[in-house]
Amino acid sequence: MPTLGDLQVRRLGECTHDSPLARYIGGRRTNEHYVDEDDRVLMDDTLSLLIAHGLPLDEVPSLEPGGPRRRLFFAPGATRVAVVTCGGLCPGLNDVLHGLVQELCNHYGVAQVTGFRHGFAGLVPALGHTPLTLTPAGVEKIHEQGGTILGSSRGAQDPEVMVDRLVELGIDILFVVGGDGSMRGASGIAGVLRARDLPIAVIGIPKTIDNDIPYIGQSFGFQTAFTEAARAITAARVEAQAAVNGVGLVRLMGRHSGFIACYAALANHDADFVLVPEVPFGLAGENGLLAALRRKVADRGHAVVVVAEGAGQSLVQAERAADASGNAGLGDIGRFLQRAITDDFAARDEELTLKYLDPGYQIRSIPASARFGVLRAAGPGRGARRYGRTHRHGGRPPAQPLRARPHRGGRRRAQRGRPRRRSVVVGARVHGAAAGVALTPSGSRPGDAERPAAASARTRRPGAGWCGEPDQLVGATGP
Repeated sequence: MPTLGDLQVRRLGECTHDSPLARYIGGRRTNEHYVDEDDRVLMDDTLSLLIAHGLPLDEVPSLEPGGPRRRLFFAPGATRVAVVTCGGLCPGLNDVLHGLVQELCNHYGVAQVTGFRHGFAGLVPALGHTPLTLTPAGVEKIHEQGGTILGSSRGAQDPEVMVDRLVELGIDILFVVGGDGSMRGASGIAGVLRARDLPIAVIGIPKTIDNDIPYIGQSFGFQTAFTEAARAITAARVEAQAAVNGVGLVRLMGRHSGFIACYAALANHDADFVLVPEVPFGLAGENGLLAALRRKVADRGHAVVVVAEGAGQSLVQAERAADASGNAGLGDIGRFLQRAITDDFAARDEELTLKYLDPGYQIRSIPASARFGVLRAAGPGRGARRYGRTHRHGGRPPAQPLRARPHRGGRRRAQRGRPRRRSVVVGARVHGAAAGVALTPSGSRPGDAERPAAASARTRRPGAGWCGEPDQLVGATGP
C-alpha cells in the first residue's frame, strides 16, 4: 500500500504565470476550469478503509487533484511542447494527438507542437526522422484515421542523445504516449534531465489496448478494441454454427489481463469458453478444456472458444525472450489450442470443423469509436508524471510506469470491498530535483483498470482538465 509520501508530485519550481483559463474561474474555489491545489483525492473512498489506516485524515494516502490551476510554471504562449508516440498501435492515438494539440494551442496559446516521428528514434538526429510541426488546422481530421500520424517504433534510444535533442529544439514539455517500454524510456529521459538540472517536464500518457494500468478505470482505445473483438467472436459463432461439429477459436489481445476477451464475450454472449491469463486452465482430464469442449459440441453441435494471448502460457513455449520494448515473449496459445483441439477430435475419430480467427492487427489499427474523447491539457509545471482517465475525480500520483498487474483468484486486492465512485487521473512518480524527474517502476497495488466494470464519465466543457467517455485518455500538463 503506498503512503502519502509515495504519492507526492514534486514541482519544477514556483508557478508564477497566470493561467489563460483564469477568466473562467471567478471567485469559485473549484470548478471545471480550476482545481484547488490544496485539495486531495482519497485513494480509499469508504469509511471502513479510511479507519483501517489508523491515521489522521491529512495523512492517509491521497492524490493531487488533476486539472487546471490558477498559476502555471511555464509561460503560456512561450512554451515549446513536443510529443512522441511509441510502441504498438492502439485505437485513439490520433485522438490523443488531436486533443493535445487543440488544447495546448487554443486554450494555452502554444503556437505549435513538435511531433517526433517513429517513436524515440525520432529524437535521435542521426536516424534521420525529421520532426513534424503540429497545428490545430493540421490535426483537424486525424482522429478519423487509425494508427498515428507520427508513426511509431519499439526499442530504446540513448537518453543522453534524446535530451540533447530536446535542448537543441528548446523543448519545455515532452509528452510520451506509450506502454511499459515507453515509460521506461521516459524515465531514462527524466533521469538525465534531473542529473543536468534542466527545467524540462516529461509527461507520460499511458497507452495499452489491454486495459492493464494501475489506478485507471479504462485505458484509451480499450472500448473500441473489445467492441471490434465482439464482432470477431460473432463471426466465429456464425462459422461454427454452419459446420458439422463446428468450433470457432478466437485469439485476442491481452498479455497479462483478459479484459478484451471478457468484455467482448460479455458483449454478445456468443462465447462458450473464455480463457484469460488470470485463471490457469488444463487440457487433459474430465475437467480439462478438451473434454468440456467435446461435451459442448456433442450437446449443441458447435462451440466458440475465446483465448487471450497471455492465457495458458504454462502450456506453451515462448517464441522469444523479449521484444524490442522489453516485453517478455509469449508462446502462441492460439495455434497451440488449434492443434490440440484438432488432434483430440482426430484421436477419437470424430469429425471437426475448426475456424481460427486472430483479429489483433485489425483491431489495433482501426480508428477509435465515436465515444472516444479528447485530451485536455492543464496544470502547473511538474517534472514527470503520467496521465489517464478513470471516473470523475482527477488525481496526479507520482509516476508509476506501466506494469501489467494480473489479479489473483479472479479479484484484485485493490478492489475488495471498494465501490469505485471516485477516480484519479494518474500522474507520475517523481524523484529527485525539481528539473528532470524520473518515472519509476510501480511498487503499488493493481489498479482500477483491472476491474471488469465500465467506468462512468461526465463530459467536461472546454478548458477542463479532462473530459469525455470511459475509454478516454484525459489530463495533461499546461504550459
